[in-house]
Amino acid sequence: MTTPVRDALADGVPPLTGDVLAIRGGRPLRGRVDVKGAKNLATKAMVASLLGETVSTLRDVPAISDVAVVRSLLEVHGVRVSDGDEPGALVFDPSDVESAHFEEIDAHAGASRIPILFCGPLLHRLGQAFIPDLGGCRIGDRPIDFHLDALRKFGAIVEKLPSGIRLSTGGARLHGANIHLPYPSVGATEQVLLTAVRAEGTTELRNAAIEPEIMDLIAVLQKMGAIISYEPNRVIVIEGVEKLRGYDHRSIFDRNEAASWASAALATDGEIFVGGAKQQEMLTFLNVFRKAGGWFDIQEDGILFRRDGELKPVVVETDVHPGFMTDWQQPLVVALTQANGRSVVHETVYENRLGFTDALVKMGADIVVHPRGLQDGPRRVPRRDLEQAAVITGPTPLHAADIVVPDLRGGYSHVIAALTAEGESRVSGVDILSRGYEKFLTKLDAVGADFDVIR
Repeated sequence: MTTPVRDALADGVPPLTGDVLAIRGGRPLRGRVDVKGAKNLATKAMVASLLGETVSTLRDVPAISDVAVVRSLLEVHGVRVSDGDEPGALVFDPSDVESAHFEEIDAHAGASRIPILFCGPLLHRLGQAFIPDLGGCRIGDRPIDFHLDALRKFGAIVEKLPSGIRLSTGGARLHGANIHLPYPSVGATEQVLLTAVRAEGTTELRNAAIEPEIMDLIAVLQKMGAIISYEPNRVIVIEGVEKLRGYDHRSIFDRNEAASWASAALATDGEIFVGGAKQQEMLTFLNVFRKAGGWFDIQEDGILFRRDGELKPVVVETDVHPGFMTDWQQPLVVALTQANGRSVVHETVYENRLGFTDALVKMGADIVVHPRGLQDGPRRVPRRDLEQAAVITGPTPLHAADIVVPDLRGGYSHVIAALTAEGESRVSGVDILSRGYEKFLTKLDAVGADFDVIR
């Protein structure tokens, strides 16, 4: 059956599971959307509440399914979670933290990879932790070896079982460590931070990730009583303390979602004001946006995005911060199908993140993926064995098609493509979008998208 959009809008996590979006494209998107706290900070700050001995409050928490997963995992470990004193605020009381059964963890974790970050805090609180097999978006290998190697250096005993991984302290307190990451992994950096703050002694982390969400997590931990310093050349030093208190913190905005809506304005030749977006955290994106023919206006409460004439081809190399985020390239690629000339996107972070372009080709885009990357031409980002490259030649008119969402950012890109294309497209698998986009249907409606939900 087809459900009118007004009946599908929800105040919480959009009811997208099992639904299909019928999207009628070919019209500019115009309006305002507001972004809340970053998914990549909010979920990690929620985990950090396990480390405190008093109540924590996190503000601007997005109503997305990843947050719901972490809330459930905290609750099965005895943390009492309640609504705060303002919309979007959550309060965490960790006074009764306890071990959870494998079945409960597995049932609540679903496909999320968040449980790996519970290890350090639970080892400090309980002396043991368990993580089930980990899921996540199908964008390439995300090995947890970096995490396990770091935990072993802190003194954790790691036991691999058929059902998952059991960790313990062996009755001793975890100790500081010298850790050098082979790659500035965001997840591994978070793991070290969440573990080192209560380990005995000093931890030195080299080749750390320095994304804005990492810096915001450091701010959260410092509020709790942690001693953390950031030194040049990606070095973070953590002096362990015996105990931490709770925090009151307002999450950094979600720059991934902000860039997604900006790309939607660019692709559809529309105009979208993204409330809550800030310039500093988006400097690299804004430079590429402008080079591609975009126009933006930085305002006190957000950023206005639109085209500035004909779209132009660009060359993009994804990289860790302060480079161009891998999460930004997928929505941008849709806009580049409408640029006049040949664009190149070098994906250097994940090895399978260009698979979403198959659907765009089906819709009429001229995109050629080079599975081993391109070896010619000047590069700023060092080449990696896993990298791929996409060559996008435009402009090519897009036409409607039936497509299936592959992952979070790729799925949003498919929605943008459907909104750009002439005719009615049907996009299935849209439940993935609720992992990272709060009130997604409401926001689509706010910018004038023409769609129905088919159940």
